[in-house]
Amino acid sequence: MQSVLVVNAGSSSVKFQIFEAHAPNALRGLIKGQVDGIGAQPRLYAQASDGSILIDQSYAATEVADVPAAMAIAAGWLRQTPGIELIAVGHRVVHGGPDYDRPVLIDKNVLKRLERYVSLAPLHQPNNLAVIRSLLTLRPELAQAACFDTAFHRSHGAIVDHYAIPESYYHEGVRRYGFHGLSYEYIAARLNEIAPDIAKGRVIVAHLGSGASMCALAGGRSIESTMGFTALDGLPMGTSGSNRPRRPAVHARRKRDERQSS
Repeated sequence: MQSVLVVNAGSSSVKFQIFEAHAPNALRGLIKGQVDGIGAQPRLYAQASDGSILIDQSYAATEVADVPAAMAIAAGWLRQTPGIELIAVGHRVVHGGPDYDRPVLIDKNVLKRLERYVSLAPLHQPNNLAVIRSLLTLRPELAQAACFDTAFHRSHGAIVDHYAIPESYYHEGVRRYGFHGLSYEYIAARLNEIAPDIAKGRVIVAHLGSGASMCALAGGRSIESTMGFTALDGLPMGTSGSNRPRRPAVHARRKRDERQSS
């Protein structure tokens, strides 16, 4: 059956889902899985839409040392799954910069533009692009689309988007982008389905987890976000903004304090 693969590649896991394209503009979930513990305790786990477990397999850390290796493991297993004929792949990409305010088909030129934003989201962007790069090499005929966490916030007004710096920096791309946009876009769509009267007004939404932010909606559109130029802005998060490794001195001091307290 013709199927679409959706991939969300993080720093320590690659999550994926397979959807059957059984009708125009309609998808039916078939398989949901992930490779987690990359570089430490890798594990491939997947289940069918009815909840039955399809695979639960562990690997040595050296076998799945990075995101491309994790994607290769998942792809190898999917190729062996009967009846799966991939026709397209959709990717979550954290940073689309000022260029992209909606999903885009990926080619080498798009990939090159997205590589410019690696330094602005160093924990996520390299891993998002690593999977895309691998598939461009292995399956160049396969259509790939990028969906951006920044795109939903491109509806911000000019005042919200600007920092108090010279205008020339804005035109070079230094502006408030906002992130977690795919999450907020989904929430805005669902809110319109279950509470349309509320969705037409002003709503504050919180995205809370290891990564955290808040977004102000008006009529289902983003008008303000706590995140800005990078994903470091805004609410405190699980790893001090989740885009920079903890400093060795701080890490050592915390370990010392933990030993003393115990």
